[in-house]
Amino acid sequence: MGLEAATKALLDAGITYDSVEAAYVGYCYGESTSGQRALYNLGLTGIPITNVNNNCSTGSTAMYGANILVKAGLVECALALGFERMAPGSLKSNWSDRPSPGLILGAANAEAEHNVSTGENYGPGAPRMFANAAQEYMDKYGATVEHLAKIASKNHKHSVNNPYSQFRDGWSVEQVLKAPKINKQLTKFMCSPTSDGAACCIVASEDFVHAHGLENQAIEIVAQAMATDDPTAFESKRPMNVVGYGMTKTCADKVFAEAGFKPGEGRDQVGVVELHDCFSANELITYEALGLCAPGEAHKLVDSGNNTYGGKYVVNPSGGLEAKGHPLGATGLGMHFYIAMQLREWAGPMQAPGLFNVPDKRGKYGLVQNIGLGGAVVCSLLRRPEFYKAGRPDGRERLGYNHACECRPVTMDDVNKVKSRKSSQFILEMARL
Repeated sequence: MGLEAATKALLDAGITYDSVEAAYVGYCYGESTSGQRALYNLGLTGIPITNVNNNCSTGSTAMYGANILVKAGLVECALALGFERMAPGSLKSNWSDRPSPGLILGAANAEAEHNVSTGENYGPGAPRMFANAAQEYMDKYGATVEHLAKIASKNHKHSVNNPYSQFRDGWSVEQVLKAPKINKQLTKFMCSPTSDGAACCIVASEDFVHAHGLENQAIEIVAQAMATDDPTAFESKRPMNVVGYGMTKTCADKVFAEAGFKPGEGRDQVGVVELHDCFSANELITYEALGLCAPGEAHKLVDSGNNTYGGKYVVNPSGGLEAKGHPLGATGLGMHFYIAMQLREWAGPMQAPGLFNVPDKRGKYGLVQNIGLGGAVVCSLLRRPEFYKAGRPDGRERLGYNHACECRPVTMDDVNKVKSRKSSQFILEMARL
């Protein structure tokens, strides 16, 4: 899977693995140096390859590392790759001989859930934590479980247009509500599944973009930030903070400040969003944490349709984690892929309308938010750059189809087009496509 994603990314960029000066590779369930094993298929160039494990934010953490190197001027081109193969069922630790780092969150959640109206909950740990967070919001502002169902249904309907989606059933609100219960608030269709998948992004300097004639498809990382928990996650006894509401708000505010906006501003210039809907409960509270609505108005955003096509924002046009799937190591990179394709206007039936019907020729911003319990969150603000110039061959021509909205496997011929001059036939003969 890693070889396939990296090959597509290199073909899209029109470069070979020889141009990559560093790589960050994310996965949660795998042996040490799996990143090397995946990328050695493309070449043995001696570059630094760093393996990343940061729970559900692993993919975007790999992206953050690659971006830092480029921003610092240490490299001109870096690669961020993520992949995951997951066992069926709820997430579990692989280690029975040591305490999980997530136990402290579980303990905080056990105390916090007694501060919501529904009291002690049940079910697997992660959905239980996020369900309690939604219940806190519902207790404070009058939202209901139906709002969670509306979010889930919206995402499942979006996923019908995504050829990479794990589920393309388009469940209705009624079907979501009637699905088997996972806990007091969530049904099965409000939850992300366990998933297999991979994604890859190439991060390059502006000089590299110009040198390789990529002005027609490069998307600018205007601002990117990463944050971890603050004391409120454990001391506030609030379920919303246990699942990272506070660190998401901190991270989003930092990103918009880095982009040059005053506190609270800039959200009206966002047109499309990929956010972390591991459960529809998290999407509900994340609207507010990102500043997409005023405090207490997330459920009103849902009721107004301002989270889908025809509304103020198109949120999770890919189908989100609930429908397209959630392969932990790949998820954050997949989010950046979908937003980049929106800003290239390649997204086909997933395309958010009106992104470029604004005075600024760069169009509206795309926003990414990817969170992992334990914890870490990465937010990115993306935009078409000022130097955008249409014309010239692009990634669709190099792959032979529009990979933004059509899914095809790669071939060994594709691999041969992008592999390094310093590659090993011995390793390639063991590659599986």
